[in-house]
Amino acid sequence: MTENEQSKDVWIASIFFVLSGAAALVDQVSWQRVLALTTGVGVASISIITAAFMAGLGIGSHWGGMLSAKLTPRKALVRFGVIELGVAAFAALSIPIYYRVLYKEMPFLYDGLLRATFTHLISLLPPTLLMGMSLPFLVRAMVRRREGAARTIGILYGANALGAAFGALATPWILLRLLGVTGSALVGAGGSAAAGVGALLLAGRIPDHDAVDTAEPPALAGDEPAQPFNWWIALYALSGFVSLSLEIIWFRVIDVAAKGGAFTFGTLLFVYLVGLAAGSLVAARTVASFKRPLAAFLLCQVGIVVMTVGAMELLVYLPAGFPGIDWLLRYGAQPSGVRMTNFILNDFVVAYVVLPLLVFGPSTFLMGLGFPILQRVTQADPQGSGRRVGLLQAANIAGCTLGSLVTGLLALDVIGTAGVVRVLCGISILVALFGFRVTRERRFALLAAALVVMTMAFPSNDRLWRRMLGDPNADLTIVEENAASVTALTPQPDESYHLVINGRYNSWVPFGWLHTVIGGLPALVHPHPEAVAVVGLGSGDTAWGAGIREETKSIRVFEIASSQPRLLARVAKRPKMDRLDQFLSDPRVTVVEDDGRRRLTADGRLYDIIVADAIDPDHSMITYLYSLEYYSLVRDRLKPGGLVCVLAKTPRILEAVQRAFRYTVFFREDLLLASPDPIVLDKNLWMSRLRSKHVVDYIGKARMRELAAFVEQAHYPVAAAPGSPREVNRDLDPRDEFGRAYVR
Repeated sequence: MTENEQSKDVWIASIFFVLSGAAALVDQVSWQRVLALTTGVGVASISIITAAFMAGLGIGSHWGGMLSAKLTPRKALVRFGVIELGVAAFAALSIPIYYRVLYKEMPFLYDGLLRATFTHLISLLPPTLLMGMSLPFLVRAMVRRREGAARTIGILYGANALGAAFGALATPWILLRLLGVTGSALVGAGGSAAAGVGALLLAGRIPDHDAVDTAEPPALAGDEPAQPFNWWIALYALSGFVSLSLEIIWFRVIDVAAKGGAFTFGTLLFVYLVGLAAGSLVAARTVASFKRPLAAFLLCQVGIVVMTVGAMELLVYLPAGFPGIDWLLRYGAQPSGVRMTNFILNDFVVAYVVLPLLVFGPSTFLMGLGFPILQRVTQADPQGSGRRVGLLQAANIAGCTLGSLVTGLLALDVIGTAGVVRVLCGISILVALFGFRVTRERRFALLAAALVVMTMAFPSNDRLWRRMLGDPNADLTIVEENAASVTALTPQPDESYHLVINGRYNSWVPFGWLHTVIGGLPALVHPHPEAVAVVGLGSGDTAWGAGIREETKSIRVFEIASSQPRLLARVAKRPKMDRLDQFLSDPRVTVVEDDGRRRLTADGRLYDIIVADAIDPDHSMITYLYSLEYYSLVRDRLKPGGLVCVLAKTPRILEAVQRAFRYTVFFREDLLLASPDPIVLDKNLWMSRLRSKHVVDYIGKARMRELAAFVEQAHYPVAAAPGSPREVNRDLDPRDEFGRAYVR
């Protein structure tokens, strides 16, 4: 086979690897959504799911690399095709397995952190094992000569990353939006199947032996010493730790700055993966010119951190009137960002393209650039090419897994985003000093010195987040951060504060009327509201409103962000905050750090009232609090005569409530009480409770009048037109979350 024919085969195989990468990303997003139902959408759950996914990839990479060394190129490509077909078969069955079997029928498998971690690992192992094996087998099939191995591997790696990028973009904007979770997984299955069939067809063109390779290993210029393969494994594992930790930081900063919703993660991941693919493909064309690969690889690793830190410091320290910074401050001060219901192209381009490219575009390019350079120095013979790629990938994935767990579960809680960045700077300083020691190049010493200065100059956590949230003075906003979220109170001219969660306006203090009404109405209507559950703390006013009756003995508030009570406590003693202080010191109130739906599913407690703090329906994963399945769960957790209060912001939410509950009472067209038992509409009784001394003393006369206005409007629902089709949110069909047009 001529060199041109071999090159053509590599490009054909790269097309199949594009499909494989796209399908893998679609599968990953779909599976993560379903598995989050079992352990919640909190950071601990997502980190464990991600770690389980990556662990399977790492094991598969190592195992696939070892097995590939025993195969001829043709057999390796056949094995790759079979692997892709295996991934396709699992993906086609995955949603029934994860949702109907594990989530619906075997919830006991997720009781406790250890058991849940083990279950996630075992349930994700079959597909991720196969996915991890794919690159080593494809490398073994396509690398025929030592010369050009790095170029071939760089093309394949870049193609896979490019496919993953388009999979990340298409999943929220097209697949989940229009086809739901099951449909998305089936599309992923189709992509894997196409890649597998294509590889099997191509296998007939591939020789069943390696090319005769008489070329000497490429000489390295200068005096760079050769390093043992184990050194490269250790360096690439460290690179994985730093890269994944940075990825968490990047996505957090952009998510807060862009006030993201359901589309944010996929869009940012697209930008990230495009940078990775670009770097790898550029390096594939130029890798032969790198005469000092160790120095080049280490420069890439140090540069990843330098570029990120420099970009973030520019965003924080440039003056408010600087072009671009003025947009950041204006956008940051808005209550919400780009939304499907109010799509502004200019804001979208700046928030989701320009800002990510500035913060992590150059860094991801350097990540991709480093991979072919790594292959340039570690590939020795075609027979062992897949084994070396597999070992390196397994080491990198192990580092990524550790970075995900350490940063996501521990470091953000303890030292915050700014602290994590400083730690990563410290690691990069050590890498730069190592580079100086082994290469004696002065630029490494200069980079180490520059990183020391940048580390000392990096802004505090408060200053960083104040700039991202649009505080022009960077000294007024009160910020708390933990692994789950960044929460802040932004001051207003009247001494009140807006509560901002991950960049989006949520509520306000002192307590306003809407959230108080949502919590207070069911408490007024219920005869004996002893036990109340509130999903989401917010500013506390929903839970505070739910406590207006003296009959209420317990109020359990489920909140993912442990930083939120601390944030509220920081202003509780300030003027006009007496109600907040009253709420935080109320012995009836218990704040439980957990995902509300997961806790309602797991603990089996029954409540007189269950209410969710009002959250916009386009937040990521929020469908799990607005789906028919959620309201059915709530119905099963109510005591006889129990009530749920719902602010139905969309017709789909309203339809889900009315399907789950037989009886409803409306206070306006989007605010209602629902129950599995009849609700007696007795306005006089409700008003007498509202005017009782205890209630008036608790909420004050102003709030009493606001609640009274709603009580006066109470009415039973008007019958819908017969036969009119009405849509509803489902766990596996998150329509409102992704802005799908409503159709009657």
